[in-house]
Amino acid sequence: MNKKHKALTIFMLILFLFTLLSGCARQERRIGENRETPQKQQKETPVKKPPIPEQLRNDRNLVVYVVDEGAKKEIDIEEYVAEVLGGEMKNDWPEEALKAQAILARTFVMEFLVTKTSKYEGADVSTDIEEAQAWNRAAVNERIKKAVQETTGMVLSHGGQYVKAWFHAHAGGKTATAKEGLSYKEAEPPYIQVVDSPDSPEAPKEDAQWTAEFSKQEIIQAAKKMGNDINGLNDIKVNQRGPSGRALNLAIDGITVSAPELRIALGSTKLKSTFLTDIKRVGDKVVFSGKGYGHGVGMSQWGAYAMAKNGKNATEIIQHYFKDVSLVKLWD
Repeated sequence: MNKKHKALTIFMLILFLFTLLSGCARQERRIGENRETPQKQQKETPVKKPPIPEQLRNDRNLVVYVVDEGAKKEIDIEEYVAEVLGGEMKNDWPEEALKAQAILARTFVMEFLVTKTSKYEGADVSTDIEEAQAWNRAAVNERIKKAVQETTGMVLSHGGQYVKAWFHAHAGGKTATAKEGLSYKEAEPPYIQVVDSPDSPEAPKEDAQWTAEFSKQEIIQAAKKMGNDINGLNDIKVNQRGPSGRALNLAIDGITVSAPELRIALGSTKLKSTFLTDIKRVGDKVVFSGKGYGHGVGMSQWGAYAMAKNGKNATEIIQHYFKDVSLVKLWD
């Protein structure tokens, strides 16, 4: 091979090697860049905890007015929650239903402490069911203690505030909005929505479906107590229904009457809900037919019972009935 061809061959070989090494270097840089600069993961926004009530900033003791004893008692909040749980749910119910109820009971009292004042002077809260929650110290057993202990400090929040931790006995298959179930005057809480409720078939038949009979005079007096100018009762019917199908208001001889408020005025243990399926006038009587027991807002206890029996945990139960809420632990 002459010198000219030899030089050309060497030049072509050098050019080939340079091109090959250059490509490898570029490839290595690309791979290296992918390893060194992975895709940025979205950071979870930390949940804003609701404020600790002033009454609990130094310790966890509440001043509770115990109606049955006519005296104020200093009670640890977790002990108080256990006693509320004993009053609100049977102590032999499924563990996860008890835990869900404990979280609601704790949230309820925390929201009460932040937004309300007890009518009993010098007390933070009371055992008066008209003011707060049911209470039964005698019903507290090991199962209730365990449910409270395993949810210690846990509350529900939305937007950094305690939720309205509403609950009721039986939803009649579907929960209510706050406005239709409670005649709630403020803006509808976004976490309260109409959902199907798997209320257990083990619930008392008279809670699932019921009839209630009142005299015309009882209804007239109840409506008057509410501020309605009603003197007779020749006609009564559901005038408007809400999203769940519950009665928002009734028309009594053409006068509009709030259904949730009439239920309270007539007696909420007799007119069990506003989920009315029929109203009949029978002589001097009015017979209401309906389904479910309670206002229908928030968690159905018989729904929680069924969900727990079917393997759902407390968080899943709560998230079924309260939408877009955060479960926050305030203390251990």
